[in-house]
Amino acid sequence: MKKQTTIHEPFARGESRRKRVARSDLGGWNRKLRERDPLQLLDESMQGRVRSLISLKYQRMSASPFGFFRGAAPVMAYDLSLSAHTGIVNQLCGDAHVQNLGAYCGIDGRLIFDINDFDETIRGPFEWDVKRMATSILLAGEQAKVKGSDCRGAAQAFLDSYCRLMKRLSLLPILDVARFQVHRLEAMTPILKILLQAERATPLHSRDQLTEITRAGRIFRSNPPVLWRVRGDERRAALASLDRYRKTLLPERQHFLAQFRPIDVAFKVVGTGSVGLRDYCVYLEGNGPDDPLFLQIKEETASAYAPYLQKSASPEMHNGQRVADGQRALQLQSDPFLGWTSFGRRDYLVRQLNDHKASLDVTTLNTTGLIEYAQVCGEMLARGHARSGDAREVVGYLGGGKRFKAAILEFASAYADQTTEDWKALLAHQHKKKR
Repeated sequence: MKKQTTIHEPFARGESRRKRVARSDLGGWNRKLRERDPLQLLDESMQGRVRSLISLKYQRMSASPFGFFRGAAPVMAYDLSLSAHTGIVNQLCGDAHVQNLGAYCGIDGRLIFDINDFDETIRGPFEWDVKRMATSILLAGEQAKVKGSDCRGAAQAFLDSYCRLMKRLSLLPILDVARFQVHRLEAMTPILKILLQAERATPLHSRDQLTEITRAGRIFRSNPPVLWRVRGDERRAALASLDRYRKTLLPERQHFLAQFRPIDVAFKVVGTGSVGLRDYCVYLEGNGPDDPLFLQIKEETASAYAPYLQKSASPEMHNGQRVADGQRALQLQSDPFLGWTSFGRRDYLVRQLNDHKASLDVTTLNTTGLIEYAQVCGEMLARGHARSGDAREVVGYLGGGKRFKAAILEFASAYADQTTEDWKALLAHQHKKKR
């Protein structure tokens, strides 16, 4: 338990952090600080991945500057480490960007909208998440062909929303912060579209999309290079790992899981940053074929931020557990089947693959939608940070917020330009390799 003399102490502690890093010093980006080549960093991050899928990851990263950004968390982690940080620590999402928020189904059957990807989660300085999310808004807006000035307006709306809610949360009772809900989401067009999509993404819909009926029964469809059935020792190892996974669940959830039986196993390629990591999908049936459950067994390696935050990263910690613990710290409500396992000397996160899950299609955004969505990003990130850190210390550092927001916007603009340069370097490198 924390020891403090007055309720004002966390605010004062946050304000004192300005002596370490002035708010204005958070702005800008100096490429000359780099001593590592970003493409080399990416190549190093591919070590241990499935070699045949690495070209697919680079293909997805080559699609646009935002596509590059999504797959380049190791590059940004390095770049953020080059400058002094506030030392105000909470649980980082780690890969905070606009497509890492989405809808999913809670234990009570309600649709929830929240941050939903935590592969890079780790305890670290709160502003690193803020910088990454602000940059992503600029790049996503550019991909959606929103005017540059409106993209900056959306990033500003994100920062305004983050600071405003953080100040509100800093004044609430602690348990009110823990259960704080963001309302009015359905009134925002981008969120409404995601929720409507999530309503249709039922386990039965996934069954029809991912599987087919054969003489041997229902099995996964083969759709290489993104989905193929797993057989032999690999299949047996994946299924055996579910026994270890089951022990990481709460007892009542172990009971429900025990009533499902595994039918088939596949390897599934997902996302951009995760391409090349081992990702298995297990199809199970409960009360007959119309009661499907899909579990994702997703390989987790160390957070990209771990080399730069040694005190926050225990090398002994299971990386699946790291992700599950970070997810629970940041989310209001998490997947009831969230857990972890190991096999083949690798760590895995286990979760439901697609129970009413849906996320943003960047290309559908217009100016109004981008601004509305950015505001929600600010609220979700602020809530996650307040749940896993101390909102009062953050607010003490922010002060009125004007200098902080101006600095982050300056950084985001410069880093979006840097990302575009890095993307062009990747394209040139890929073109050279083909010659």
